[in-house]
Amino acid sequence: MDRDTFHYTKLLKVPSSLALNTARDGASTTSLGNLFQCFITVTVMQVVKEQIMRALTTKPSSLDQFKSKLQNLSYTEILKIRQSERMNQEDFQSRPILELKEKIQPEILELIKQQRLNRLVEGTCFRKLNSRRRQDKFWYCRLSPNHKVLHYGDLEESPQGEVPHDSLQDKLPVADIKAVVTGKDCPHMKEKGALKQNKEVLELAFSILYDSSGQLNFIAPDKHEYCVWTDGLNALLGKDMLSDLTRNDLDTLLSMEIKLRLLDLENIQIPDAPPPIPKEPSNYDFVYDCN
Repeated sequence: MDRDTFHYTKLLKVPSSLALNTARDGASTTSLGNLFQCFITVTVMQVVKEQIMRALTTKPSSLDQFKSKLQNLSYTEILKIRQSERMNQEDFQSRPILELKEKIQPEILELIKQQRLNRLVEGTCFRKLNSRRRQDKFWYCRLSPNHKVLHYGDLEESPQGEVPHDSLQDKLPVADIKAVVTGKDCPHMKEKGALKQNKEVLELAFSILYDSSGQLNFIAPDKHEYCVWTDGLNALLGKDMLSDLTRNDLDTLLSMEIKLRLLDLENIQIPDAPPPIPKEPSNYDFVYDCN
């Protein structure tokens, strides 16, 4: 027997011994009563195939290195990898999962909405732009706890915490708000020379339009506050929250909720379609007539 034939024979022995080890690992990770269910859910040959394919993707340089990779990819390890990939790749495209997402998405959006409104109740300190475009003055705005009035007023300096409602001189009823505009649509961004300033200021600008010509102009301190306030104001007006922050929060919270609800289905394959409806019975003698 030449050297190549010898190594080829050894290579062919690897899958058979691997299958035995995988079956043994599978049996050790489940009770005897659930052993049959284990082999239905994840068959030995499917796991062996995945072990070999994953080991080959590492491009082992020798047979011993290949066998070493296979030993590290035990049955339990394969299950962990599958679960991790399923969680990280967000590959929940089966119809039951999509329907679950549609069902819980309104709850998540309501949670985000309440968080935005709570932040508006806490309030934020904004900088004022004077005629020379210098941000050297401060003003504070916050929503009343009943979500019906915006309180705002000028400040001498940046506050160290929340500013009480009674110290803010001006009020704007939420019912009087006609629209919320952002960026280039803001009145204070349309003024002569305003659009020539840096892009950051333009992206942080938003305005509240009320009555026939009333306006309340904002320059948010950062992108996060900009998203919080535009989301909160749109929520007060009954409109959709469309900021990047809302999309990110929705994706994160929706993903977490889906994962939590799927914990009980670990290692159980979710079917793409519901089970078939059984045929109608030959008679309905078993039905009790209450009349």
